[in-house]
Order: sequence, then C-alpha cells, then structure tokens
Amino acid sequence: MGDALDHEWFCERAEAEIARMASVASGAGLSAVVPTCPGWTVARLVKHTGIIHRWATEIVATRATARIDQRDLAVGLPDSEAGYPSWLAAGAAPLGAALRAAGPDTPVWAWGPAQSSGWWARRMLHETTVHRADVELAAGLVPDVDPVVAADGIEEFLANLPTARRPSEHLGSLPAGASLHLHATDADGEWLIRIAADGGGVEWSRGHSKATTAVRGPVAELLLFTYGRVPGSDPRLTVFGDPALLEVWQEKTAL
Repeated sequence: MGDALDHEWFCERAEAEIARMASVASGAGLSAVVPTCPGWTVARLVKHTGIIHRWATEIVATRATARIDQRDLAVGLPDSEAGYPSWLAAGAAPLGAALRAAGPDTPVWAWGPAQSSGWWARRMLHETTVHRADVELAAGLVPDVDPVVAADGIEEFLANLPTARRPSEHLGSLPAGASLHLHATDADGEWLIRIAADGGGVEWSRGHSKATTAVRGPVAELLLFTYGRVPGSDPRLTVFGDPALLEVWQEKTAL
C-alpha cells in the first residue's frame, strides 16, 4: 500500500470500498429501504454509486475539461437488480486504472475546487465509503470506518462545500456568526467551522477552539454526522452548547 493520503492510497482504498459495498449490498437485500437516503432502496443506491464510478472513470480517462452528462454514458447496467452488486464491483478496476494512469495532477473537470484527477481519487473513496455505510445501516449493521479515512472524509466534505451544488445554495442561510467544533475522541482530529457573520458562507480550520456548539465522539461517527447520516443526538456523540445548530447545519449542508 502507498503511504497514507497519497494518490495510490486513495486508489487502493476506493477499490476496497467498492468491493466492500458490493458485498454488503448482496447480503442486505436489494429491496431493503435505506433510512439515510429517504425513498431509496439498496438497489437504487447501488445503481447510483456504480454510475458515479463510471462517470468519474470517463472524466479521468478522457481528460475531460467540461462536465460529461451521465445520461450519455453506456454504463452496462444489468437487466435484473440481482446483478447490481456484481456490476458495482466490476467498476472498481476500470476506475482504479484510469486514476493510476492519470496520476494525481492531471487537469480534468471536477465539481470541486481542485480540477484534477487527484480530486476524483479522493472523492471516489469518500463517496463510496459513505454509501457503503448507508447500505450497512439499511442492513441493520453499525458502519465501521477507518479513522484515517474518516478524518480525511470530514476535511474533504468541508473543502467541497462551497462548490457542491445543493449546499452552495443554502450556506448563506446558516446562522450568521455561529460556529461548530468537531472533536474526535479516538484519533488526532479537531475542526472548527465558522459561519460568516455577513452570510458569506463558511470557513474551517484544524485545531481546538471554543464554538457555539461542540460535538465530541469517535471520528467515524463525526464523519457520519457531517454527512447527515446520524443526528447530533446519537448516543455515541456528546454535544456541548446549542444543539439547535446541529439540525440546521445538517439540513443546509446535505449533499
């Protein structure tokens, strides 16, 4: 394995998460309802994730400089939902090959702040990790996320917020001047999120600081909180300060 957080590490971890999600989906039952994705079944979530992987593969492999419409892709979706997990798993090798061939610094279109192939490697890891957790929650399992992956996932989420389509439309309506502190209890990770007093969005930094509201807990739970998969009231989290901010934060920043 490559050194933690280098391009190869992201590629390997993304491939492993795709295989893990496919395996969990097979056991969960494709008709199972996904509580963290209202209105979706496991089959629909697997389909969505597999298309995203193939979309990213096409963008990186073709060195696309503009957005590619997902509807233009030939994704090879199976006729039966029973084939979805195997189809999802089959997307890992082409994605990994495209990312490795490009390396981390090839300029390509991306919806995030870094227009590069490296951005896509990181994004595919965290996209898949969170959706794998969604499938586990649908199966009644407790998601387990590697602490290094979880900590980087929190930072990737915060870095992408200003350019993420849905959150970017709502960041200005967050409580002006409020702040949120996330504190991992099982890893080296603390983050301070400041909401601009003038409605100009959010800024974040690493480190310890007082805030309007603080949330402490295992870093995997903080990742799932950040993505709106668990509420601030989750028993594995401890909240200090104004808990009302947590619900508003999750509502306005949902991807």
